Amino acid sequence: MTPFLDLKKINARYRSELLEACTKVIDSGWYVHGSEHEEFENEFAQYCGAKYTIGVANGLDALILILRAYKEMGIMDDGDEVIVPSNTYIASILAISQNSLVPVLVEPDINTYLLDWTKIEEKITSKTKAIMPVHLYGQTCEMDNINKIAKKYNLKVIEDSAQSHGAYFKDKRCGNLGDASGFSFYPGKNLGALGDGGAVTTNDKNLANTIKALGNYGSQKKYKNLYKGTNSRLDEIQASMLRVKLRYLDNEIENRREIANYYLKNIKNENIILPQLKHENNHVWHLFVIRTTKRDELQKYLLSNEIQTLIHYPLAPHKQEAYKEWKNESYPISEQIHDEVLSLPISGVQKIENTKKIVEIINAY
Repeated sequence: MTPFLDLKKINARYRSELLEACTKVIDSGWYVHGSEHEEFENEFAQYCGAKYTIGVANGLDALILILRAYKEMGIMDDGDEVIVPSNTYIASILAISQNSLVPVLVEPDINTYLLDWTKIEEKITSKTKAIMPVHLYGQTCEMDNINKIAKKYNLKVIEDSAQSHGAYFKDKRCGNLGDASGFSFYPGKNLGALGDGGAVTTNDKNLANTIKALGNYGSQKKYKNLYKGTNSRLDEIQASMLRVKLRYLDNEIENRREIANYYLKNIKNENIILPQLKHENNHVWHLFVIRTTKRDELQKYLLSNEIQTLIHYPLAPHKQEAYKEWKNESYPISEQIHDEVLSLPISGVQKIENTKKIVEIINAY
């Protein structure tokens, strides 16, 4: 069986370093907000090209805390609107709803699956306060055009970078393409922890301090609570794991690009639509997503040939029971994408021999 993602094998490459890092934390006796956390924040900020990183418990919290901070800073209020792609993982939208803000869905570009910047302005109202571009599957959105629109209407730009660690747009990396960015370090990400984890990056000192306090019970000084905060902190052990794996992230990305390029050059089946990219550095291939009208049939065929695939994602957010208030709304491009997408195996430990086998079997379909 060719697995979709072999996390055990991925982490085995760094086993000795991970054990050493974990042992160091255990022996230190300091397990929350210690030196490993601080060092990771500094190193990840430097990697992204941003001034500040704030480690949090997970990627959803990262987005929730950005929006919550803007509310505490008086920039947003209950009922304000945030533009977000209709084709995204539901976490992007949950972060908006959980702050009593209103998600305004905008259709994606059918070719890249990313937020279609040409459709943003028609959705802007007097209540719009932010745009949340999602760098889906590891490819960056058209940030120049999105930032121009944001500047024109005085909107905040909040990147959802949960799948795009290390991706560039021109000469800047994700995490430094807007006003703030939320990252996930879920184990399956290109930069994955050995448990949950997340971070916010920003160049805004006031925003960074507000988020840091909100995630620490609303406190900047022990037992002095400025806000009705929450508990969302990246623990020392996960920070230490991430410090190890951050050193190898660019190698991980290059390995993924090698596999993606082989898929792009060699899959020749007329039933399959391959992903499109603007520039190689824009994509870090967290997922390699093809489309076909025979998606379920193809998935069964590949499984019968011992190739595991996944669907990211089978149901569009506006079709979820959680958002039943949208059940009568139509987003046909998103619906088409969610009906047709299939993610092929791709990772930093996948061998080219396995990749060739997958291509041969797909081409024979």
